[in-house]
Amino acid sequence: MPKHALRRVMTATAAAVATLALGLTDAAAHATPDTLDYVALGDSYSAGSGVLPVDPTNLLCLRSTANYPHVIAATTGARLQDVTCGAAQTAHFRQAQYPGTAPQLDALDTGTDLVTLTIGGNDNSTFINAITACGTAGVLSGGKGSPCKDKHGASFDDEIEANTYPALKQALLDVRAKAPHARVAALGYPWITPATADPSCFVKLPVAAGDVPYLRAIQAHLNDAVRRAAEETGATYVDFSTVSDGHDACEAPGTRWIEPLLFGHSLVPVHPNALGERRMAEHTMSVLGLG
Repeated sequence: MPKHALRRVMTATAAAVATLALGLTDAAAHATPDTLDYVALGDSYSAGSGVLPVDPTNLLCLRSTANYPHVIAATTGARLQDVTCGAAQTAHFRQAQYPGTAPQLDALDTGTDLVTLTIGGNDNSTFINAITACGTAGVLSGGKGSPCKDKHGASFDDEIEANTYPALKQALLDVRAKAPHARVAALGYPWITPATADPSCFVKLPVAAGDVPYLRAIQAHLNDAVRRAAEETGATYVDFSTVSDGHDACEAPGTRWIEPLLFGHSLVPVHPNALGERRMAEHTMSVLGLG
């Protein structure tokens, strides 16, 4: 074979091999996607406070290694950085919550792929104040009437609208600025109370009959504030209003996702148990198309 013909054959063969190698490399890249860099932000509902085992790296945050971020990471194979912290407010995205605990936003960067968060319930102490006020009023009234609503009226709702909602929106804008390429999921809070009073639940959740729907309406308003903030900042809102119905703190163990105020099975009352954290993870993955 002439030399020039041999060179043409060798050149064509090399080009074919290179094309084949490129094709195999491209196929491998599509067959094995990069591991997600996942950062979990948020308060005690994100941290799984009260669910064992406790993460020993920061005992002040009362973070569980069985919280919904860990369930998501274990299912998807994501590389998780969990900076959730019990009692966190939106302010703790930008400032330290405890000495030695960095602002939660410090965990984000341009390489972050996925962010989840549950936040807002501690702003203005909305949850704790409403539950404490209504629980106290319920005990004093023997479970009759709506003493909490009668006393506090629209005050909790006014605080959510005037303070919590804009703080949520700013927090999500801050997340977007720090992690511009990330998919951000803002989770609502699963139902704490049933839609109507259950007399058999009063010993576990001592809220007067007329205040049970009042508390639920406050929680619905908070979740709506999370939804609006998410939609206005390009985040995905994960709605638990349907899937958590019938799994409130008045339900039996094994059914409830939230532990009651009294006689529950968790170190932290009125918070998700291990089942609740798993279900929060599962629904979030379903909404995001993960897993």
